[in-house]
Amino acid sequence: MSTTDVRAEVREKYAEAALAVSHGSGSGCGCGCTTDDGSGCCGGEPTSAVTFGEGLYSAGERAELPEAAATASLGCGNPVAVADLREGDTVLDLGSGGGIDVLLSAKRVGPAGTVYGLDMTDEMLALAQRNAREAGATNVRFLKGLIEDVPLPAESVDVVISNCVVNLSPEKPRVLAEITRVLKPGGRVGITDIVAEDRLTPKDRAARGSHVGCIAGALSETEYREGFAAAGLVDVEVERTHAVADGMHGAIVRARKPE
Repeated sequence: MSTTDVRAEVREKYAEAALAVSHGSGSGCGCGCTTDDGSGCCGGEPTSAVTFGEGLYSAGERAELPEAAATASLGCGNPVAVADLREGDTVLDLGSGGGIDVLLSAKRVGPAGTVYGLDMTDEMLALAQRNAREAGATNVRFLKGLIEDVPLPAESVDVVISNCVVNLSPEKPRVLAEITRVLKPGGRVGITDIVAEDRLTPKDRAARGSHVGCIAGALSETEYREGFAAAGLVDVEVERTHAVADGMHGAIVRARKPE
């Protein structure tokens, strides 16, 4: 598939997910799919383990938010829990979806901080803005754009977070370079994503799931480390959290921009 085709497919699936939540006709469960019972995601096989969606957040965190923000969660982790957010930080959430991580981050950084949510899908942006209004969040800003071309100045944010979105990009080196560009010196990265074991080739990954299903486009652990290092970040860590397919794992990825 071409870059344009991949991006169009991702946009279509996540627009469908946003509309399903907005209309109350289904619940987001990750991988750009929706179901009424939480089963059948990622290739159509029900699973008893929680690998995607709102179940990866604590009951206390979900209780802080409008119901639609939690229901619309499509991620593979909880980046807010690992990003070391501080009072007054400026935060950027890449692929912010329905806004769950933006709203949780906004509470952590307080009124002196600002959280930007970036998404390319109009339907997700509309849902996120509605959730922010319902939550009374005044320190959040939602931006339309691509994670490969972030509409913010260089060295303008303290922390970049993201939840199961980098794997969806057809141009990952551009994403990693943009993360480095927008971070202030000393800035931090705390993202969750799907990663492949190094033994899996791109063909192996594609055999385990689709691109829009968060599998085929996943980087390997070494590719993540080397990609961030090439982009100029240091102290890159990739920590597996849970299995999502044979040789594929949810993971926490941390890094830092040198002072």
